[in-house]
Amino acid sequence: MDPRALAGARLVVQSPPDAPQLAFVHSTERFDGEWRGSASLQGRYWITGRIRLDARGALRARLAGRFMLGSTPPSDGDLCLQAYAIWGDRCVDHLAGDFAFVIWDGRDRRLMAVRDQLGVRTLFHAESDGLLMVGDSLDWIAARLGDRTLDDQWIADFLTAGFSLDAERTVYRQVRRLAPAHSFDLCNNVPVIRRYWTLQVGDPLHLRNARAYADRFLELVSSAIRDRLPAGKVGISMSGGIDSTTLAACAVAAAGEPARVVAECAYYERLMPDDEATFAGLAARHLGIDLQARAVDDLIYDPGWRDRSDGGAEPAMAVIAHRPEQMMAAEQAARSPVWFFGEGPDNALVFERQSYLSWLVRRGYWGRLGEALFLYLKAKGRRGWRQTMRRYLGRDDSASAEPDTSCWLDRGLADRLDQEARLARLTASNPKAHPWHPRAVASFASPVWTAMFDGFDRDESLAPMVWRHPYLDLRVLGFLLSVPPVPWAREKLLMREAMRGQLPDAVLSRPKTPLAGTPLAGAIAAHGLPPLSGAPPLAHYVDLRALPEQLPPGAALDRLIAVHALDHWLAAHT
Repeated sequence: MDPRALAGARLVVQSPPDAPQLAFVHSTERFDGEWRGSASLQGRYWITGRIRLDARGALRARLAGRFMLGSTPPSDGDLCLQAYAIWGDRCVDHLAGDFAFVIWDGRDRRLMAVRDQLGVRTLFHAESDGLLMVGDSLDWIAARLGDRTLDDQWIADFLTAGFSLDAERTVYRQVRRLAPAHSFDLCNNVPVIRRYWTLQVGDPLHLRNARAYADRFLELVSSAIRDRLPAGKVGISMSGGIDSTTLAACAVAAAGEPARVVAECAYYERLMPDDEATFAGLAARHLGIDLQARAVDDLIYDPGWRDRSDGGAEPAMAVIAHRPEQMMAAEQAARSPVWFFGEGPDNALVFERQSYLSWLVRRGYWGRLGEALFLYLKAKGRRGWRQTMRRYLGRDDSASAEPDTSCWLDRGLADRLDQEARLARLTASNPKAHPWHPRAVASFASPVWTAMFDGFDRDESLAPMVWRHPYLDLRVLGFLLSVPPVPWAREKLLMREAMRGQLPDAVLSRPKTPLAGTPLAGAIAAHGLPPLSGAPPLAHYVDLRALPEQLPPGAALDRLIAVHALDHWLAAHT
């Protein structure tokens, strides 16, 4: 490796003295509250990675007295090394947060790589010409591959679903992702990959009253936010919905002053009816925080996208808005280097009335059943019953049509991969489903999370900023999944109860609001998609003769965008 090139790329290379064949390559970038770099312990253990730990105080207490303390508190990298020195590969049982790291154990001649439980941080591994590479940059690894053969299955998934259905695949056959909650262990040149954590949800958590649920929720969310707060300002991606406004309210309380919290609301002026900015503004004024409302009608599609990006490390539909997203990321980074995103409650607080009540009946929990029914009837109110009647009478305006899953995958490739059956398995019922919260628990095993976190990685590559996810803190997530869905998951009653008096009544009483239109379709219709490049590799994957001449509606438009994104990426990378 050329030292001058490494310095220009802000990279540092270090090798453990007892293993000169190892090269720890890491960035010199730093972000408040996140450790990046390399460290060693007792001359035996080495670590490099990207680590932000939750519950540091509790971990320090468990490690207390085991190691000599310096004048400064140990970094998150130091804590992981100390945990490994005590517990070996079981150290992961004591770690939570967002992390991807590699540890070298000099005495045991062992290399261990670990990815966090939900996969917030990414880790790849590949072997090429006798060289093992492990890292969080797919581009860096791919550039050093001897064999850059593409993975047909990954591409077929991308064209039909928009993302890979296999958490371990990448667009390159020779490069694998380490799946969330997995470790990669190399000892005596024998690689072993194992799952070290599984999401477990036991019986429902019953507390004495509504206030107890609300207080516990606030306590856990506040702890998650404090673990993620930077020393300066923090940004909130805020719509007018209950999830992000609750996150903003809790961030203000944790930060101690509204001036430390800024927010941004994306909304539409022309492409569809949209009142997100109105409700976000109500919440921001109530909390006293600085809100930037950004009209994104002209930012979700860039007509000149083919000339502005090489497509990224892997094909991604987000490439059609690369330049606007780069501009928005730079502006966000100027306001705060750390931004919170409110994903989590939509999945964890799925209202599974029938599953929960049936489970109570099967268990013979008649008292709990009566209590649940009473609270459900009380919480539902007249508006809820009107919605129920519309459903039964066939007039439910909120019901969405079955999505159009048309695509133009080459038929020979589709048959060879049995792609239709693969897609069917994705939506098939699971015989091992959770007994009373099946949809909620199963949703966190979906491969869509890997795709979502990859999207945040792309955002972070555009500007000096990081995204953090307080609702996906394992303490918060475990609580949300454990509360009885009747009544607390109905319209997120738990969060509305917790925010009573802390957010405007108009925000608290606002029902979940689906998109009132298809803004991306309108933006593309105004400009059209550019011609395909004509690069020969595309014909291996797509039946070009079947592509529509006009823009298709619904989900088929997403599949057509995927074709264009793949074509652009192939032209740049093959």
